[in-house]
Amino acid sequence: MYYILAMRNTIKTFNPATGQKIESYRTHSPKETDLIVQQAHSAWKNWKDLPLASRCEHMLSLEKVLVKKREEYARLITLEMGKIYSEAIGEIDKVAMYCRFYAREAPRILADEKVSLEQVSHAQISFEALGVLLAIMPWNVPFWQAMRFAIPAIIAGNTVLLKHASNVTGCSLALEKAFLDAGFPQHVFQSVLLQGAETEPLISHPLVKGVTITGSEQAGSRVAMAAGKSLKKSVLELGGSDAFIVLEDADMQACAPKAFQARFANCGQVCISAKRFLVHEEKLEEFIQLQKRLAEQQIIGDPSEKTTTYGPMVSEKALQEIDRQVQESVRMGARIVYGGHRINRQGCYYAPTILRDVTPDMPVFREETFGPIMAITKIADEDEAVRLANDSDYGLGGNIWTQDIERGIQLSRRIESGSVFINSFTQSIPALPFGGIKKSGYGREMSHYGIKEFMNIKTIVVG
Repeated sequence: MYYILAMRNTIKTFNPATGQKIESYRTHSPKETDLIVQQAHSAWKNWKDLPLASRCEHMLSLEKVLVKKREEYARLITLEMGKIYSEAIGEIDKVAMYCRFYAREAPRILADEKVSLEQVSHAQISFEALGVLLAIMPWNVPFWQAMRFAIPAIIAGNTVLLKHASNVTGCSLALEKAFLDAGFPQHVFQSVLLQGAETEPLISHPLVKGVTITGSEQAGSRVAMAAGKSLKKSVLELGGSDAFIVLEDADMQACAPKAFQARFANCGQVCISAKRFLVHEEKLEEFIQLQKRLAEQQIIGDPSEKTTTYGPMVSEKALQEIDRQVQESVRMGARIVYGGHRINRQGCYYAPTILRDVTPDMPVFREETFGPIMAITKIADEDEAVRLANDSDYGLGGNIWTQDIERGIQLSRRIESGSVFINSFTQSIPALPFGGIKKSGYGREMSHYGIKEFMNIKTIVVG
């Protein structure tokens, strides 16, 4: 088996490209976990009182560590979860850029806001750190996902506990050390090594003031219930089944490579990747042939090799789930254009798969497909595109391709999602809020909206 094996008190990680064991880790006991929380709380008392300018300087020091060790970190990502090396390098570079963004923007975002009112002599709104925050994070983007939350939370004056996915435990510990190497005080950022079932008591710990999770709908529901039971703020960034709409006036030479990247980057294991491709009947055959040609050009191999463009899935379990969705959809009438099978080599490799004639009742349309499946559905007009795009339990992102920008903007207002990208694929951009609606979760990350999710927005009035 090539997936994570997690026994009581032990976490074992495996390389998905080879099946070989990487490392074993001892999980934290309840007593050790309580001590970690106590340490984070003590650190918060001093960290929150440090001037914001000093916290920003610390963040710039962290950026330098990330830049210096970018290749080391990228190879660790590739080793633990199978991301191809070039994408792993890009992930580290993005985290470093995120450090710079908040170091530059936090003083403006967190400045006191003065409010002019006739009935009082002075009114202002201030933003104050809550305390110890828990982040429950997934394996698919192990540095970016964790730091997307941690960087703004910490620069705002909070301290962070990271409960990472077990199969990227090495990445979790590397992040903790990166903060220390950057000169942050001890216990501002700490990794907590726990099994999933052991996390709920940590959520209810009286010194933990909020919790965020990026993960599945089921995991998010459990976290939300646990947080709600303790009356704690939570932010959920959950699954997605984004629609990628190609209208009859789309520029196909620009659209086709972006569509392929939107679906198959990170072997399709991204919450905001496009999953349901709604293509106008006038563009359908051209779109399918262009996608097939791109699939045929992929260099499948060792993800640590710089020439590899397509690597393994994260685990045997994930591969089997993708194959189930494909085979059930084919039995229901979907047609395989390319792929649709496991690649005959060691490791968790599944061929980039393109399906046409997909209908809304099929698993590849109805469920989240967290892997390399491009599900293509023919549409007749933009009204059908909107109807099918919104025919989903999820509402994370979406894409519209048209040469009429005003048409695209108006159409985007009809899409039920947290974001819509026109003539591009969905991305997380630091200056813009990121999050979803429906079963994709609630709350926002990034921008001034994200940094304020876990702050006390305090009103101060002088009568």
